[in-house]
Amino acid sequence: MYAAERHQLLAQRARRDGRVDVGDVAAELGVAPETIRRDLGVLERQGVVRRVYGGAVAVERLDFEPEVAQRDQTNAAEKDAIARAALDLVPDRGSILLDAGTTTSRLATMLPADRELTVITNSIPVASILATRPGITLHILGGRVRGTTLAAVEAWTLRALEGLLVDVAFLGANGFSAEHGCTTPDMAESAVKAAVVAAARKRVLLADHSKYGTDQLSRFAQLAEIDVLVTDSGIDAGVVAELEEAGPEVVLA
Repeated sequence: MYAAERHQLLAQRARRDGRVDVGDVAAELGVAPETIRRDLGVLERQGVVRRVYGGAVAVERLDFEPEVAQRDQTNAAEKDAIARAALDLVPDRGSILLDAGTTTSRLATMLPADRELTVITNSIPVASILATRPGITLHILGGRVRGTTLAAVEAWTLRALEGLLVDVAFLGANGFSAEHGCTTPDMAESAVKAAVVAAARKRVLLADHSKYGTDQLSRFAQLAEIDVLVTDSGIDAGVVAELEEAGPEVVLA
């Protein structure tokens, strides 16, 4: 396959799937990963994609937020592993805040039944999981509900968070990096996430490796404001060192 043909295939794949994985495409085409990286570099200079860790994202999809059901199926095994690892950071008793997200929802399903916890959330899926759970005192934050993420946002949510100080907050993100911190496409949701960071004694970010380098429109925290980052083993050792230098302890699930 000529280079021009690879470029066309990669551009089509990025637009169709939203993302190109270097390893998968290299194996499929029988070429070295470095060849695909060079091809993606050409497409990035042409404004077709933006390179991220392990591949590239279509430029027109950078601010695209998939619906909850679609996101829940993406990297599902990694999200389950991250949620299980995050259980070690849940206190035996006290208060936790669960941000909206598919990984935080998985953590909600795994919360032990033998702990007395006050759980605060702005997520309708998390609230529905925990509403009848014994040992859980549940508080749901009000506000406008975003249809994409089923998260409560805007003034009601922010006012409620101003008066809180929880033991541990578990947050999700659409992107994270040492350079740009923790980001998400929607500014209203970003404001709520920033308020969650401010309302917690300990902040834990739950994000799988595919979010690394996929920086989005609105930053809600620098990595120095995050105490622990729980991610999966798909991220390489060099990146882990870079992230820990930026501030948080990194736990690999």
